[in-house]
Amino acid sequence: MGLAGIDISVLMAFAGTAMLIELTPGPNMVYLAVVAASQGRRLGFAAVAGVALGLALVGIAAALGLAALINASPVFYQALRFGGVGYMLWLAWDAWRDADEPVQQVAHGIAARTYFRRGLITNLLNPKAAVFYVAILPSFVDPALPVVPQTLALSAVFVAVATIIHALIVGLAGTAQVLLEDPKRSTFIRRALALALVGVALWFGWSTTLSQP
Repeated sequence: MGLAGIDISVLMAFAGTAMLIELTPGPNMVYLAVVAASQGRRLGFAAVAGVALGLALVGIAAALGLAALINASPVFYQALRFGGVGYMLWLAWDAWRDADEPVQQVAHGIAARTYFRRGLITNLLNPKAAVFYVAILPSFVDPALPVVPQTLALSAVFVAVATIIHALIVGLAGTAQVLLEDPKRSTFIRRALALALVGVALWFGWSTTLSQP
């Protein structure tokens, strides 16, 4: 038996499912790539840590039944959805505004805790995270065993898988910083990335509309 009495084969199947979901392009993937490419790996990894904490907190909420409440309530869901879209649009504006600043000046002038906080808030305002924990995770839970320990264990597996993938994204995207050494090219690329964030925010709003309770 594995974590919380869950069979190893079930854990492996769940980890594979989590990997496929995280490899699907979404807000986290694009946002982390934008941060790493424009601000460097250090701030990118800070954002990864924030995302991981956000996913873990939502997982704990799921174990306590709060995520199910949010998923079942149109008011709570819409509040999270609009909050998430608005926050991502603000991040895009922030990236566009700083596009003319030298890369090193921006990176050194912003504390890692800022990007940690942004990664955290982005995931706390993501109703699709709650939907995952409510709609997908329960199918891997054995009703014959205590539910809360299993939910927490599966949530930990999901956070671990997501964090590894996010760290790899940051590592790969961080190599793009060499393209930003030329000021004109840097401004163009960073504004293009800001527009990409706008696109992700709009896609996020549209996709969560389709999956709303």
